[in-house]
Amino acid sequence: MGNRPGMSAPALRVYDRAVVVVPAHNEKANLPACLRAVLTAALCVPISVSIVVVLDASDDDSAELAGKYGPDVHFVSVEAHNVGAARAAGFAYARSLFADNTECWYATTDADSRVDPGWLIHQLELGADMVLGVVRVTNWRHHSADVAARHAQAYEAGPEYQDGHHEHIHGANMGFSARAYWRVGGFRALASGEDVDLVERFETAGYCVHRDTELSVITSARTQARAPQGFAHYLGQLGRSAAGDCA
Repeated sequence: MGNRPGMSAPALRVYDRAVVVVPAHNEKANLPACLRAVLTAALCVPISVSIVVVLDASDDDSAELAGKYGPDVHFVSVEAHNVGAARAAGFAYARSLFADNTECWYATTDADSRVDPGWLIHQLELGADMVLGVVRVTNWRHHSADVAARHAQAYEAGPEYQDGHHEHIHGANMGFSARAYWRVGGFRALASGEDVDLVERFETAGYCVHRDTELSVITSARTQARAPQGFAHYLGQLGRSAAGDCA
């Protein structure tokens, strides 16, 4: 596959393959759209891409999806009840698949999210050790208009957002060098904040962390949180704040 106009070929040649890990807990309804989006993004890069779906304590028949998305989509099951452990298990499985992971690019998203077609290629062409993107919500049917407005105002606050940078960290939208990932110890078994913890260790180790508002992923505005302090919890707090103001 040829390089698209403007692509940084030297940055792409650093990596000979990519792996995307998707943790999932009872996400059978959302996984098909998530996987179709990741597979589309994989078609846009000139290297091999493997996808690892980690079913964590799932009892909704998500495992029935295994084998329906081609040989490059792997399903593994764990009973961790912990998103940090699930992400870690996915990358550990990926490491076992290939003899050499040193020139591999890792990325991770969530089962209730849909990446854009350029998601992987954008990460690879930046040449950073870690790339952090943003999320956007396209369906607010479970929340009031006030919550949506408050989220937009708070999320895009600050002059750095207008300059293409941001201070957000989302496990639903991040990628990083496999070599650096293993050197800092990988994801830890944290019920929430496993993504923030990993970024802090990348920064402490002196790796180049690039934050980019153009790297955007659609995520759900669900009301029932999978992670105790995750995005759904944050939206719930906004909802309670909006209700309090109206009282």
